[in-house]
Amino acid sequence: MKSIFVINGPNLNMLGKRETNIYGNKTLKQIESECIKQCEKINFSINFFQSNSESEIVEKIQSIATHFDGLIINAAAFTHTSISIHDSLKLLNIPVIEIHISNLHKREEFRRHSMISPLANGVIFGFGPNVYNIAIYALQIGWENENQ
Repeated sequence: MKSIFVINGPNLNMLGKRETNIYGNKTLKQIESECIKQCEKINFSINFFQSNSESEIVEKIQSIATHFDGLIINAAAFTHTSISIHDSLKLLNIPVIEIHISNLHKREEFRRHSMISPLANGVIFGFGPNVYNIAIYALQIGWENENQ
């Protein structure tokens, strides 16, 4: 069974309450529930982690390095600033999918630069909360192609 780890950065615990015109009305718990259902259908396991602390995210990345088959990361504001998250992702030898709920190119200029993208296998953004499910599907397709 393939295993996926999902990391969510700062303020994503406030989904459904903050800037709903940008991020939608779904809470992080609702998104997690949808992802769990999707993974059950395809026989994947999935674990979630959210933190507003950069150091906790770095420690979590370090701890999953050998225990999971893929990582989905929405580093939120840390996407644009965190060299430490960038460096911790270098430890991983698994597919990494960077996601963002909003279309970064329709927002402030500073959001258009990612410290994560150079290390990601793919980047998915702008499709609202569906980016999580799309990322799971992308990992599934990638793993299926490996086995062909």
